[in-house]
Amino acid sequence: MTTPSGVLSGYRVLDCSIAMAGPFAAQRLGDLGADVVKVEPTTGEWQRHTPAGGVTGNKVNVSFLSLNRNKRSLALNLKNEEGRELLYRLVAEADVFLQNYRPGVAKRLGVDYESLRAINPSIVYVSISGYGEDGPYRDRPGQDLLLQAMSGAMLSTGAVGQPPQAAGQYLADAVTASTAFEGVLAALLHRERTGEGQLVTVNMLDAITTLQMQELSVYTVGNVPQKRTAQPHAHVYIRSPYGSFRTQDGYIVLAFPSLDVLADLFDDDSLRGLDDEHAAWSMRDELFARTAQALERRTSAEWLTLFAERGVWAGPVYSYEDLVNDPQIAHNGTFVEYEHPTEGRVKTPGFPYRFSLTPPSVTRGAPQTGEHSREILAGIGVSSADVDRLVSSGVVAQLDEALETP
Repeated sequence: MTTPSGVLSGYRVLDCSIAMAGPFAAQRLGDLGADVVKVEPTTGEWQRHTPAGGVTGNKVNVSFLSLNRNKRSLALNLKNEEGRELLYRLVAEADVFLQNYRPGVAKRLGVDYESLRAINPSIVYVSISGYGEDGPYRDRPGQDLLLQAMSGAMLSTGAVGQPPQAAGQYLADAVTASTAFEGVLAALLHRERTGEGQLVTVNMLDAITTLQMQELSVYTVGNVPQKRTAQPHAHVYIRSPYGSFRTQDGYIVLAFPSLDVLADLFDDDSLRGLDDEHAAWSMRDELFARTAQALERRTSAEWLTLFAERGVWAGPVYSYEDLVNDPQIAHNGTFVEYEHPTEGRVKTPGFPYRFSLTPPSVTRGAPQTGEHSREILAGIGVSSADVDRLVSSGVVAQLDEALETP
């Protein structure tokens, strides 16, 4: 194999994540030359056994293949003391540690930030969660479809009167991966400048919310509500039932429940005993239609309570109004408000990541055209006379000229 020579060559990343968001972020680091060690259970990471679309491959399924290139695998039992000690030895020489355990699991395993920081104070530790490290939704399952629904995005597609439609991609997972990747790079840059490692936390709810910077700002700043029209202006790889469904009073999303559980909740014995994987593929359309019919018999709140009691992945479909006023969003501080020199009080999505030592903030609102031309050019040594000349010749615009431009 060729020795990595990318921009991150020489950096060591320990990837203790599963599924998509964490592995995808770590893969991007590997693509840039980092030495990514995938630390997985001795039975293999979860995604090895869960092929999207049923594409199992020869020895590595497509799901795992697509998210784990440019890595070496180390299979360790972290519940074993010797396994943990081996990991600690790796940590002592690592630059980045990345995990997406459910909140609390890392501490129980002895691989939380404080434990690893004691071994390597310069470690960049990235923790990915579904809704945040704490708060009212801390223990909810961070599953892609549930986050898409909660983000408000699903009510921006499809036809009026029809069920909201999810994106045809694992959008919340993907954007969370990108956000974690950004967080790693920023924290490494900080470490290069100061020698300090730090904790970086990323959650899927904030990531998918802040992705909608323009759309949510149209709602929060422009006060224009979401409004779908008669035409559907807008996954084939997930077993049924999976999607959004109408209830007596609204919509909910449901993600691949056990058919036996549905048999109980729907009082439908014909569903009992069906294989969740095979039947849910071969009977996709039928199961979806029967689920849709059954869910119209109760309210959203009633179904969500019943599903929660049985451990079924289900959640509400939010509008932007619901999202903006949600208690977890408020707890996370997902939105920021500030005074803009021309627009007044502005409220927009904020930052999808948290840095324990270098938190992000809003220091400038969006500038007007050429507002800072003169000071920027002065910063690289361009004289005031030369700026005047450049402005006169149309090479540079500054604020007063820009305001006169139609």
